[in-house]
Amino acid sequence: MIKSPILSAVDLHKTFRTSSKSHTGRFLTALDGIFLDLLSGETLGIAGESGCGKSTLAKVIAGLLTPDAGKVLYKGTELAQLGQNDLTQFRRKTQMIFQDPFSSLNPRMRVGDSISEPLIIAGIPDTLRRIERDRIMAAVGLPSEVVNRFPDEFSGGQRQRIGIARALAAFPEILIADEPVSSLDISIQAQIINILMQMKRDFTLSMMIVSHNLLVLRHICDRIIIMYLGVIVECGPASEIFRRCRHPYTEALIAAIPGSHAATASKDELLHDDLPSALSIPPGCRFHPRCRHAVDLCRHEVPKLIEYASGHAAACHLSSQLYS
Repeated sequence: MIKSPILSAVDLHKTFRTSSKSHTGRFLTALDGIFLDLLSGETLGIAGESGCGKSTLAKVIAGLLTPDAGKVLYKGTELAQLGQNDLTQFRRKTQMIFQDPFSSLNPRMRVGDSISEPLIIAGIPDTLRRIERDRIMAAVGLPSEVVNRFPDEFSGGQRQRIGIARALAAFPEILIADEPVSSLDISIQAQIINILMQMKRDFTLSMMIVSHNLLVLRHICDRIIIMYLGVIVECGPASEIFRRCRHPYTEALIAAIPGSHAATASKDELLHDDLPSALSIPPGCRFHPRCRHAVDLCRHEVPKLIEYASGHAAACHLSSQLYS
């Protein structure tokens, strides 16, 4: 059975005007022609180094930022064409989990009230609201007796559980998590990942997970998209990305995973220098200044995203030669 997209991005572009003294009036390119689909019931991973545009993409997809060009479709309808009631419904059905759980919670609001707020907005009666709140808290591993505590009384992992519970209290169809475990200890990361996987099954969610940690995405995602300086350089099934990546940048990211034996060289050998500034995008293939395989063609011609296997595509002039 072919699943239909619940969210789609069509040729998204987004820039930001810089405010620093040395770059006043210049524009930073965050997204430059992004196409993607989030299928119903799917978990889609968005990966790349800091500064590649993945968090901006998540916020545009969620309707928190307006694209400069292109459109976001919810069940086939453009967000810009939704009426006020339908747009409110979309915002309730699409919830975000942020990297810093403390800053996303009201420090003056008790956690029970914070989790209950979406239930109040949904018009659920008092008695049922308490039952539903406790059910959701139990689902993310929070005991009901903590409802009267404030966010600063919890650890980082517990705050992230509160953030997940608050998102689930809106009865979403789509959950977008922006670096949900990057600020947590390794042991806590595993707990939050397991909670997200359980929530997907229990609440029938479609999920988009933004992370620089490919190992996390491999564990939780059906498909992975690799971004670099505002564009998609590779996308495909998670298992296929790890079994047979088709872009030198993806190869370098996999090589950077501790204990990885997927690459024949180290990350330092595969990835030269740091990520270039999005204020000055390199011509041709954006990755060519850091790629050990780059040829003259890479420096002058932008590679197209070409599908090499079912659902697995890469934007690299040399992909067929390097990964045949």
